[in-house]
Amino acid sequence: MSALPARTDVLIVGAGPVGLALACSLSQLGIDHVLIDRNEELQPGTRAAGLQPATLEYLDRFGLARELVAAGERGRGFQLHDGQRSLLRVPYDELDTPFPYVLLLSQQSTEEHLARHLAQRGGSIHRGHKLLDFGSDFPGVTATVAAPDGTVRAVNARYLVGCDGVHSQVRDITGIGFPGEAPEQLYALADVRLATAFGDDNADTTFFLSAQGVLLTSPLEGGQFRIVASVPPGSRPPSLSDVESFLAARGPAQFPRVTEVVAASTYHVQERVAQRLSEGPVFLAGDAAHTHSPAGGQGMNTGIQDAGNLAWKLHAVLTGVAPGELLDSYQRERHPVAERLVAFTSQIASLALVRGTEAGQLRNRVLAEAAKAPGATDWLAKRLGQLDIDYAPRLAAPPTSAHHVGQRVAPTLVAPHGLDWTLAVPKSSGGPDGDAQFDQLTVRVLDGLDTTLLVRPDGYLAATDVPADPSAVRSALGRYALGQSS
Repeated sequence: MSALPARTDVLIVGAGPVGLALACSLSQLGIDHVLIDRNEELQPGTRAAGLQPATLEYLDRFGLARELVAAGERGRGFQLHDGQRSLLRVPYDELDTPFPYVLLLSQQSTEEHLARHLAQRGGSIHRGHKLLDFGSDFPGVTATVAAPDGTVRAVNARYLVGCDGVHSQVRDITGIGFPGEAPEQLYALADVRLATAFGDDNADTTFFLSAQGVLLTSPLEGGQFRIVASVPPGSRPPSLSDVESFLAARGPAQFPRVTEVVAASTYHVQERVAQRLSEGPVFLAGDAAHTHSPAGGQGMNTGIQDAGNLAWKLHAVLTGVAPGELLDSYQRERHPVAERLVAFTSQIASLALVRGTEAGQLRNRVLAEAAKAPGATDWLAKRLGQLDIDYAPRLAAPPTSAHHVGQRVAPTLVAPHGLDWTLAVPKSSGGPDGDAQFDQLTVRVLDGLDTTLLVRPDGYLAATDVPADPSAVRSALGRYALGQSS
């Protein structure tokens, strides 16, 4: 491991999936950064077990998605089940994305792939380094960091990003509040091996709803299976007999026999959102900024997309493409996403944990009827896949154009090139004759467009009806980054 530098553009605290995704992004963008983590090695036993389509779209921008897909299992979608019948199924296969599935892959495996990718790009993780404190040192901060040998070093950074989890030290030092609730509900988690391979009926991530509590089953890579169950406060990590009891009381009539519990733990749910995601040159991302029920597999995915939103903005400001005020948009765009996410996952968890036989039966009837409503499961698939995130200002009336600033631009419409900006030009515009690459800008010439589109490096629309001249667009990237069309 190289010595800890005394100066850097971006100091990232926390080398979980969010910190790693941010470091990979900055490496690709050529931004100097330092990534520290207090742990000596990658931590096993993490909870997240799936990558949503929107996250895979972003990771594909630095060439990692296909590698992850090869390592994981493609889940077809989500189901709600009462043990006897499927009440509601949310298929992903019709989603407009190159990744129409939830990738079932443990958080540990995801981190391993991210860390390896970072190393291949020349980046590194300073493990065993603990943040002690930091203070303002205009225009950035100076942090004090304890090295593994106990020595204390100072690191001057233009920006500091806390990716250090629910108990974030960066958030605490900055004094940003973390309001919300900590329900008493406890969950038991077990990664298990089965006596026989699971069939197609078990290929979805499935929530089983019963009077005894909720049960979730989901395949994982390497032939393992994940079991999650609501349990009383004070319960210990589940044993093999506990898992068998959960399946017998709450699960399907036919399920392969569990032969081994590979890993087991319990965890409490917290539902919190930081009061703000930044304070001067300090930013929060991932669980340091928001934490919630794991229902729907949203947490790690939201954190990685926090990193994607912040990375290109740091690059634009540090390279002089855009003024510092661009970084204010991180709070404006991602804080509402976090608030909406916490409310959504809380609703899912509350629905799953309905108590009483009569109330549960009523819930099940309502879900079965809701599944029949036109467009209901399509809406849910897009929501769970995080393809519905939109940074457009809330308007009194819906936009009249097919394209509006702040909306996601599907890679199936405009293919990205790394973390470049992308200028999509109608073939009939009289602009470039074909696709081309320039510094920070890729041009795509497409049939069927009715206007030029400028797509941000994170896949969201920056502007419409821009000039078809790449030189003119490149010279105005700072203005477009700020959402100014003229």
